[in-house]
Amino acid sequence: MVYVVNANNVLKQIFDKFRGVAWVNCNHFLVNRPIKGNNSSMNVDWFRKRTPNENHRVCPEEYLQKLELKRYANNTVKTYVGCFELFINYYRDTEIMSLNENDIRSYLQKLIQEGKSNSYVNQMVNAIKFYYEVVKEMPNRFYSVERPRKEHKLPKVLSKEEIKAIIAHTNNIKHKCIVSLLYSSGLRRSELLNLKPADIDSKRMLIRVNGGKGAKDRLTLLSSNVLSDLRQYFLEWRPKIWLFESPDGSQYSAGSVKEIINAASKKAKIFKAVSPHMLRHSFATHLLENGTDLRYIQTLLGHSSSKTTEIYTHVAVSAFNLIKNPLD
Repeated sequence: MVYVVNANNVLKQIFDKFRGVAWVNCNHFLVNRPIKGNNSSMNVDWFRKRTPNENHRVCPEEYLQKLELKRYANNTVKTYVGCFELFINYYRDTEIMSLNENDIRSYLQKLIQEGKSNSYVNQMVNAIKFYYEVVKEMPNRFYSVERPRKEHKLPKVLSKEEIKAIIAHTNNIKHKCIVSLLYSSGLRRSELLNLKPADIDSKRMLIRVNGGKGAKDRLTLLSSNVLSDLRQYFLEWRPKIWLFESPDGSQYSAGSVKEIINAASKKAKIFKAVSPHMLRHSFATHLLENGTDLRYIQTLLGHSSSKTTEIYTHVAVSAFNLIKNPLD
């Protein structure tokens, strides 16, 4: 048997050598990818216990099993299962393994004609490819299926005054802490909900984020003002397992966080849609405007690539302030 070392530079040589000649199935090459250790939010069982409509074609068990074994995030599971079931129900009378590239193209064309976004169509392609290429281990089965162009949208950012107004118009100390943490620590909503009291390091003024996006742990900033509010919140609400809990002691819901921000934004008379993720975008943009190095912002946000963080350079006003408007 001939073999080569499983290293990045060797894989690059293999891909360069076979480019335009053959398709290389590298599913079993990349065996050292990190897997998520904290998997408490995942719930594939929910899909198994559903009572679907009589004519509804459900996702194959092997699809659910592979998602479970690979420990995909709960949101990804919902997206993949939902998309794949829409696809197989469109071809309800056709055996799944009999579907080909043209069938997929026809379905994607239907989605585009219905006005679905590029990101939605790409999610659909990912969900379909997951079945054939990951579950069934058929290498590059649908490599020739075209994808829509990736949309390059600028992040929506709030001003510091708007952020302060939203925080000031929250209903209670718990809501205030939730909004303040999303902004002051640059947290994703799921990361906030997965926080536990032990993750707040008041001595080092840091917050530990366990199992963030991409199964990565990281540290981010803890504001001294937020710490003071958290101490007051803790004395009032006495959370046991999660930092933010529902009245029955279960993990706080993503929908509740969104409702808190919507209600506070309306009271603050901010007449635009404000999402929890906008607070994270604002955190990064305001740091950049204050002169923080992009590499530090990348670390605080947990981005794997600096290219992801560079998007904030397009919305930071500090760069625009240096340019004199020709009308002025």
